[in-house]
Amino acid sequence: MKLPIVYVRGYAGGTSGIDRAVDDPLYGFNEGSVHVRVGASRDPVFYQFESPLLRLIGDDGYRLLVEGGQLAYLRSRADESVPEASIWVHRFYDVSASTFGRHPEEFSIEKAAEDLFQLVQLVLQKTGAPRVHLVAHSMGGLVCRSMIQRVIPDRGERAEDYVERLFTYGTPHDGIELAVGWGVVEGLRDLFDVQGAAVFGPERMYEYLSPRTSTSGRSDGPPPGWRAAEMPEDGFPLGRVFCLVGTNPEDYDVAAGLSSKAVGVRSDGLVQIDNAYVPGAHRAFVHRSHSGRYGMVNSEEGYQNLRRFLFGDLEVTAEFAGLRVRGAADDDIVWQLETQLSIRGLPILMHEQTTAHHCPVQIEWRREEDTADTPVPLLTTFLSTRAPRPVVPGTDTPVPRLRHALRLRLISVRQSGGVFGFFDHLEQTADWEDTLVVDIEPGDGEAPPRAFAAWNSVIPGALRDWQPDKGPLTDEEPEPGLWRGRIPVPVTARPILGQDAAVLLTVHGRT
Repeated sequence: MKLPIVYVRGYAGGTSGIDRAVDDPLYGFNEGSVHVRVGASRDPVFYQFESPLLRLIGDDGYRLLVEGGQLAYLRSRADESVPEASIWVHRFYDVSASTFGRHPEEFSIEKAAEDLFQLVQLVLQKTGAPRVHLVAHSMGGLVCRSMIQRVIPDRGERAEDYVERLFTYGTPHDGIELAVGWGVVEGLRDLFDVQGAAVFGPERMYEYLSPRTSTSGRSDGPPPGWRAAEMPEDGFPLGRVFCLVGTNPEDYDVAAGLSSKAVGVRSDGLVQIDNAYVPGAHRAFVHRSHSGRYGMVNSEEGYQNLRRFLFGDLEVTAEFAGLRVRGAADDDIVWQLETQLSIRGLPILMHEQTTAHHCPVQIEWRREEDTADTPVPLLTTFLSTRAPRPVVPGTDTPVPRLRHALRLRLISVRQSGGVFGFFDHLEQTADWEDTLVVDIEPGDGEAPPRAFAAWNSVIPGALRDWQPDKGPLTDEEPEPGLWRGRIPVPVTARPILGQDAAVLLTVHGRT
């Protein structure tokens, strides 16, 4: 069963930006791209990505049912007569545009969230679907969260009864903060609500992300310790949330160049990495900018993460176990881990945290808190048994296993008193690196998944030709339907990572 998908766009700025947004029938989600930064030359390579909307139509049989006006179309149809596998666009900016010959309304996230809930209810009524998927770019994710955390709870209902999964591209879940030296500008933005941008400041975020019962009568802003990025523990399940985090500030829209300078290099050009995710939710880092020709929404990286999160039937997590990094935590060696994840058959990396992109994993830091620098688990990905696979040689039968690869690269540098020491340093040279290749047999309703794994350093020949010559990894989890196995790090890595260091994989099915 394919659930309806509702797209929610991001911030458009002032009246002129809103007018441009509403002139697009699909609010920009139909925009693809033809640039990609891969290839043998230093020039951008032509790569035609059709847009997430067209790919969902082509790959998964979704229908885009506008027919002159999606709201009028929905209201004219009988209940449960509209296809469930359908795509809808929340056109919340229409009432604030100046192009329809009437006085525009002032934009309000609260109003946009209330209208989104009305659209969701109408879609569910007309399709008969039990819930919808929400897919949002930038500020659109805050509109979705306002509906989930404020509008629906104010009615005494649960958001999970209406929403199955929430996927956000570059959403400023913890607001938009400016780099050191720009704090005054940030304060003026929130004070004077420049082009409606105060919605990214903590005071306004507290208002539209909290139920009315929490904010009524308050005039002193959010309480101590309140953080916009955190979703209530007793609210919408974090396992149903995925945040795509961009790490490329350089290729943000040329017109927004000032923005990318203001927020700093550790960002997508508009939203800082540390603010682009919900703690405890699933996430992936991709080297894409906030928008533009190298933006997240109109990228293969974004689409493949979206499609597998919405429709994938296997969830795979990886984390380190038994890690004992050489040296004490207070020595002058800083150890950083780079991670890259690829899936067989895809031309892109699904996830990438590297020093070059200002977001390596700090493996010596305390890991009680789930942050961009200390992710818990190390990463999560989703696999689909329905995705295309190569065939068994000489047959038309797809190979039975799903393959993905996790590249790990450990680097170190001396730092004392805030100053780097390079006397014994070899720049961009890893102390250890290897790739863990994992094959997963999905199993079925009765048989649990099985996993096979090997480090690239011991695989002879090309990876595409590798066939596991040993049995599956031992399942250490007795719970039915859940598989957990341990892969010790190679012998060469143990003097650094510890004699008991291993990658712990967990696989379980999804409905």
